[in-house]
Amino acid sequence: MKENKLIATRDSYGNALVELAAEHDNLVVLDADLAAATKTAIFKKEYPERHIDCGIAESNMAGIAAGLATCGYVPFMSSFAMFAAGRAFEQVRNSIGYPHLNVKIGATHAGISVGEDGATHQCCEDLALMREIPGMVVINPSDDVEARAAVKAAYEHEGPVYLRFGRLALPVINDGDTYQFEIGKGVLLKEGKDISMIATGLCVSESLKAAEMLEKDGISAEVINIHTIKPLDEELVIATAAKTKRVFTVEEHSIIGGLGSAVAETLAEKCPAKLRRIGIRDRFGESGPAKELIHKYGLDAEGIYRQIKAEMN
Repeated sequence: MKENKLIATRDSYGNALVELAAEHDNLVVLDADLAAATKTAIFKKEYPERHIDCGIAESNMAGIAAGLATCGYVPFMSSFAMFAAGRAFEQVRNSIGYPHLNVKIGATHAGISVGEDGATHQCCEDLALMREIPGMVVINPSDDVEARAAVKAAYEHEGPVYLRFGRLALPVINDGDTYQFEIGKGVLLKEGKDISMIATGLCVSESLKAAEMLEKDGISAEVINIHTIKPLDEELVIATAAKTKRVFTVEEHSIIGGLGSAVAETLAEKCPAKLRRIGIRDRFGESGPAKELIHKYGLDAEGIYRQIKAEMN
């Protein structure tokens, strides 16, 4: 895969909010004393009157966002994934999910790529938590182009949306001029006939690199980007599984409850196929440089390649 410029999806989030705000007066942004880190400071600089700092009170922020939604605003509440999905879970469930309010949750610093902040801040459970809330759309974009498009799609969608962004800069793999984003529709990035690699977020670009390595060993890998974990593109998942009969899911998240579980549920019910989930295997993260952690946990191209080869052998 060609190496392109690197951009963190949290930066994409902040920039996309500014672009949308120019077109929509009802868009407001809430933050929990983390505007510099979540990149909503970009929005705050341009639209200070439409930015609300709720302080270190994420649960209260969810309640404020819910109230604003009932008044016709489209609030984007922003914090680290650990706090937006974890600390504020009850309020997100009961105050936003239960009444199905039009609130968007911008969760940054997800997964082990948070790096040195360590296990307390590395949320690898958020996709599972948000999938469980009825009516919640769950999106995990793979690069800058997709992240910007996802923010726009979230605004246009009527109802609660969870958007997962990362701290680490990622390769831009999509063409900004031609890319089309649709909630609930995965993207076939590379056709193959031997195995299917279904990836999300940070792991999409790494899966493409791993596929190139597998090709050198004579293994033809189909690579699919699932940017929307819920609703899952079941049609695409079933089609690739029926084609190759061997599926690998790849995610910077626990293998319990995230993309791997969503795909497993679909295959078990509608298209039985051999499945291996690649991700965080029932453990907490640890403190360390992001790229070193990704390597240690087997989520870089080399680790993905190694795990697929071991499974096939």
